[in-house]
Amino acid sequence: MTTRRYGYLRDADAIYRESFSAIRRETDLSRLPEEMHPLALRIVHACGDTGIVESLAWSDGAAATGTAALAAGARILCDSRMVETGIIQIHLPESNRLICTLTDPRVENLARKLGTTRSAAAVELWQDTLEGSVVAIGNAPTALFHLLEGLAAGWSRPALILGFPVGFVGAAESKEALITDAGEVPFVTLRGRRGGSAVAAAAVNALAGSRE
Repeated sequence: MTTRRYGYLRDADAIYRESFSAIRRETDLSRLPEEMHPLALRIVHACGDTGIVESLAWSDGAAATGTAALAAGARILCDSRMVETGIIQIHLPESNRLICTLTDPRVENLARKLGTTRSAAAVELWQDTLEGSVVAIGNAPTALFHLLEGLAAGWSRPALILGFPVGFVGAAESKEALITDAGEVPFVTLRGRRGGSAVAAAAVNALAGSRE
């Protein structure tokens, strides 16, 4: 019997180095401030698309603010377990607490009461932990919309919103609402339908200082 063997890199460290070497060669970062480069490179790595940086939108100083917040021990609020799982916890500077309330037993009844999705209802439960936190939304547009509604109603302010909901219904609109209505809350987002849990987690990992 013939054993089939393909020619490909098998060393994990070599794969990682070559990946980021290729990303740096092929990605145009010229329109981004220096502080946004690590975050942009991580997002490219997560989605395999160097052109995605053209859709990035951010407020002034957002990346630096997020890095400082994590270094000071800020909590990280995740809209899905996939975002939570994608964050490299050993690289978090202060063993920052990860919070995902989507599986909280109160969520289902709260969603019915509010007449909204479970993802939005889960955000309702963030109110006591929101102040000074880093918010990472990579799944549900309704979660981002509900967060913005809460902030408009007087909820405590997070240190940073990483808004990367994905999809064909509400994703682009929720991110445009973030850009327009975030006010003094720093943000990073991705215009259009693209996003996802891997992108949101990659953004957190970049701010935490994960190696390339």
